[in-house]
Amino acid sequence: MPDDLRKLLIQRAARLQERPALSSPLWGLLNYNQFRNRVEGVALGLMAPSCPLGLAFFSATGTPWDWASEVAVACCGLRWERSGTMVSPEHQGGFHFNDENGRGPFHERGHQVDGSTVFAGNLDHAALVQRLQRMNRILGWDHETEIWFPLAQIGTYEVRAALWCALYAGSHAILEEESPLPKGNFWRRAARRAAFDPSPFIEFWI
Repeated sequence: MPDDLRKLLIQRAARLQERPALSSPLWGLLNYNQFRNRVEGVALGLMAPSCPLGLAFFSATGTPWDWASEVAVACCGLRWERSGTMVSPEHQGGFHFNDENGRGPFHERGHQVDGSTVFAGNLDHAALVQRLQRMNRILGWDHETEIWFPLAQIGTYEVRAALWCALYAGSHAILEEESPLPKGNFWRRAARRAAFDPSPFIEFWI
């Protein structure tokens, strides 16, 4: 099991490859390889100026770029904080997306990111991976699971925690404008999707 969030993304993409990772109105369906490429495109832009470890970033576009940016920040060994520098649209599909100047620094950063790297608040990568492992035992998600997420709540602590849980499990995260059903469970193995329930994730970041 990986002890940091960068290795988590790499391992899930290597293992699941063509399986669905993320669906959204903006991007349609991305498989795990495509999601990793989207994340690394943002990361290369962030690393083009050789950002030092621990620098804080944030994104609040209300789009799936927020999720890709959060994972990219983790993969770069940076921190995700609301008070951090906003990830620029130039990194999110713009001029600095997939910036070749960041490729060397990004791959070199892989030797520096480990379980002790701080990501959010006082939580380091190892602590977050342990929480994801514990949540996975509770939730029972796997690569056959589809989870609906309200796009309008993508920046909330609960949705962010649930998206990390979905990545850990190798599940299919589905960002939608509105809930397809008013009540009930928020993940499925068959044809049913239901409203998102934030309650399992309220204390995830504490």
